[in-house]
Amino acid sequence: MIRILLSTRLGERRWTQADLARATGIRPSTINDLYHEMADRVNLEHLDLICEALDCDISELIIREPNAEIRVRSRMGNPIHIRPKQ
Repeated sequence: MIRILLSTRLGERRWTQADLARATGIRPSTINDLYHEMADRVNLEHLDLICEALDCDISELIIREPNAEIRVRSRMGNPIHIRPKQ
């Protein structure tokens, strides 16, 4: 699962969503969707603007957490069995 940590980054800097929208020119509704992790798609230019405004790296804004269930399949259509990390 992909997580967007915008709410955390804004809280650390004591910025509001409106502050970020003004600084980046991104629509407030888009900022709100990212803030609440409701976005299905993310514009790369928006990510770049947000990272620039918050002086952070993309890895501080977006992370991947393992999914509870395996969602990918092999070329034969069988679930892929992933070995646990050692």
